[in-house]
Amino acid sequence: MADVQFSGVTKAYGDVRILHGIDLEIRDGEFMVFVGPSGCGKSTLLRTIAGLEDITGGELRIGGRLVNEVPPAERGIAMVFQSYALYPHMNLFDNMAFGLKLAKVPKDEIERAVQHAAKILHIDHLLDRKPKDLSGGQRQRVAIGRAIVRKPEVFLFDEPLSNLDAALRVRMRYEFAKLHDELKTTMVYVTHDQVEAMTLADRIVVLSSGKIEQVGSPLELYEHPCNLFVAGFIGSPKMNFIEGELALIKDDQVEVKLASGLRLRVRVDARRARVGEPVTLGIRPEHIRIGGPDNLLQGTVAFVESLGGTTFAYCPFPGVEEALTCQFEGRNGADRVRAGDTLDLHFPAEAIYLFDAQGQAFRRLGAPELAA
Repeated sequence: MADVQFSGVTKAYGDVRILHGIDLEIRDGEFMVFVGPSGCGKSTLLRTIAGLEDITGGELRIGGRLVNEVPPAERGIAMVFQSYALYPHMNLFDNMAFGLKLAKVPKDEIERAVQHAAKILHIDHLLDRKPKDLSGGQRQRVAIGRAIVRKPEVFLFDEPLSNLDAALRVRMRYEFAKLHDELKTTMVYVTHDQVEAMTLADRIVVLSSGKIEQVGSPLELYEHPCNLFVAGFIGSPKMNFIEGELALIKDDQVEVKLASGLRLRVRVDARRARVGEPVTLGIRPEHIRIGGPDNLLQGTVAFVESLGGTTFAYCPFPGVEEALTCQFEGRNGADRVRAGDTLDLHFPAEAIYLFDAQGQAFRRLGAPELAA
């Protein structure tokens, strides 16, 4: 096992800079996930670890060893790509053993390594089959097994589940988590799916335009996003945002005036701001309640999605680019909410987030309460 350290790492193609001074430590044995929208640099960052991309500046260390000029084969890493990249004319055993055979590893060691990896991945009964006889999930396990037999210090995964159907993705998320628990090896995983990130990661790196926006545990990013970008990216469905301005500032709370003239109380420390400054109010769909003692916002339901266990109601509101998304417990929501209904929506003051004109979060003074 090994840690991975980035110190001021940059990557540019000519005058186009892709990575901007990345400083990051991936701990020994950690499951780290890179997330962000398309083009944010997450796959490029992963490929710099693999040695498939040369870095333009800075230092990259694996296990304390500077690897800027070290070729991929000598970095002690193994990479699993989005495509399975299996040899169609070979059976599973030979696909998994191919790299070891090229390295002139003795036959008995190859046998032990392949059988061990196959048992971990529950494909030991399929070793005589060829890739065309397997499902997508089984093919991906073979690709992972090919990496396991090399006994790398660091595993790299580049969107390995994106070619699978929804049900199989859920199953494979469980398999990845179990694999990490069994191998206890450093793993770095790239995905655009924040559900995968939230369920798999020890820590998440949120990237945007080649820069790190925030690093933290899944719950830390969910409960304490540092800015608007992270708040809008982490969470499904995403956080609601409403434009407004600061109308009152106290030590333990503020009042925000919305475009409609309505004022909402928010429990944040905004003493660094001034009355009249523009702000963005944020609240997660699951924190909105129907009815309450204060902080009420009236909205008319335009559309309802009833998913059984959960009901989503969408309410257009002034100052909101997209309709407000409200999430309610399934049975109660389906019974109580219909398109055309006008609802008194309660925004608990301690569940509201507030961001300044630059998109930076004010420190919250209360923990969000989940809707009952």
